[in-house]
Amino acid sequence: MTAPLLITSDEINCLIHAYFEDSGFQHSAFVLRAEARLEQSPNFGKFIPRGELVELLSKALLYVETETHWKGTGLIKNCTRSFSLLERHVCELEQPVPAIATLSGTPAASSAELSPRMNGTGRAEPPASKRKASTPASDLLPKEKRARTSPIEDNPVETQVKVADSDIPVINLSSPEHAPPPRPPPRRVNEVSISDPVTLLRAHKAEVFVCAWNPTKPNLLASGSKDTVVHLWNVPEPKLGIRERIEIDPPLALAMTPKATQADMTSLDWTPDGTLLAIGSYDAMLRVCNASGELYFTHAQHQKGPIFAARFSKSGRWLLTASLDGTACVWDMTTKGLRGQYRCHQECCLDVDWLTEEYFASCGADGRIQIMNLDMPSPVKTLLGHGTEVNQVKCNESRTRLASCSDDCTARVWNIEDVIFARPVHDEPLVLKGHTQIVSTIAWCPVTSQGEQEILASSAFDGTLRLWNSVTGDCLQMFHDHTRHVFALAFSPDARLLATGAGDGLLHIYDVKTREKRWTWDAGYTKPAIFEIDWQQTGSLNRLAVALESQEVAVVDINRIPSLQ
Repeated sequence: MTAPLLITSDEINCLIHAYFEDSGFQHSAFVLRAEARLEQSPNFGKFIPRGELVELLSKALLYVETETHWKGTGLIKNCTRSFSLLERHVCELEQPVPAIATLSGTPAASSAELSPRMNGTGRAEPPASKRKASTPASDLLPKEKRARTSPIEDNPVETQVKVADSDIPVINLSSPEHAPPPRPPPRRVNEVSISDPVTLLRAHKAEVFVCAWNPTKPNLLASGSKDTVVHLWNVPEPKLGIRERIEIDPPLALAMTPKATQADMTSLDWTPDGTLLAIGSYDAMLRVCNASGELYFTHAQHQKGPIFAARFSKSGRWLLTASLDGTACVWDMTTKGLRGQYRCHQECCLDVDWLTEEYFASCGADGRIQIMNLDMPSPVKTLLGHGTEVNQVKCNESRTRLASCSDDCTARVWNIEDVIFARPVHDEPLVLKGHTQIVSTIAWCPVTSQGEQEILASSAFDGTLRLWNSVTGDCLQMFHDHTRHVFALAFSPDARLLATGAGDGLLHIYDVKTREKRWTWDAGYTKPAIFEIDWQQTGSLNRLAVALESQEVAVVDINRIPSLQ
């Protein structure tokens, strides 16, 4: 017995409310929300994709079209009159065209029989491959690094859809001819509003890849883009009770002179005291500036390839960099000199993280994770197990375990107590399996309640987010809310919330304790990808900086979102 279809007026009201907001009809949305008492509805907090009302109407119209053209034994396929929501349909039939003889004496195939999606052999053409960067240097990079720093034209995550056996035509509603016209949300650019939780900062002339809040100057935000420009923004906090919007001053632009034609920004990291900002770039130049934007230090030690990561130690004295040349460098910020260069990997070094002031970990395209001591040229320990490139390494707060993620579709947790605390050796890693594509990002939950075990989050190119028990290896929750590669992942510093951003332009925020999605923001249709998220939580401030492919930086004020309170 087929389950009944249920449609409630409350659901319709929520759909219309979302349509009003998508179209910029803020007053109409307010009136409907108040009169229908939508804030009391259990459906009000649910995420409604942009254009959902139009898409549902399109699907209904397709059903009506099929119903109208069904004549008991088959479908009328030569009706040329279009359907309309508000007009009665009367068929206009196309007259049959005589077959045209070919040189071989057989009728020529019609345009419908050889659609643009077919290659003439009856097999569909494969989807367009990822666009590769055009410069020779980028061709040397692992594919996950190219994907991160190129305009996003990847293929959507494949989803299996079961279609019942029938003569109903299957039409792709996401194709240009059926998709609703793009209607970007109302955008407040370069001004803070107390009513709108999202402020868009616009000054970059290219895709924004990285962003970082200053840890001691709450209003200071750094962002870096593909055009080798770093902007320093003064982003004030909207004050409660003040109704007018606050206009944001133009940013201080730090324009670098790149050594190469491709000089995408790859990394921004502040010292813990907020005095210095390290800048990593594809042109292999290390740059460090102060909070006023003045250049403090620069060096070209990594001459053979891009700098993928730059990390300050907790003291702020040491700066650690990872490069395509397979080495990691440690820099002394006091003397402005090189402390040491370490040949960690045969192929490129993709990421680094500090374990203590004396030890650091690196990972690379050779599938190895190396534990290094500043006073030793060779690794003190090598962690083996990943089958291919290791994309990230992250040490937990207690400095007892190291997490890693790889192109082999796994994340792993390694015990490093023998190195850091001289405890018994335990070399068997905990392997976290479940992702079906490249695992691109990992993050430790920053706070663990007493009696509970640490949580590790991982996100992947399969569009999923997973929460893991890092001791038992159990997958606590899997979310599949993205339709493209997930690039960004960040916990709130108080560990209450978790945010993800992806190539589909969606920013999702989840409740860590209840493991539910609580809020979603859509970056729009044109160049939608989200590349990085940095979470700021200090004093009364609770907000995200989001680096966007649309050449903007979004600042999301969590305090202005009722569902996240």
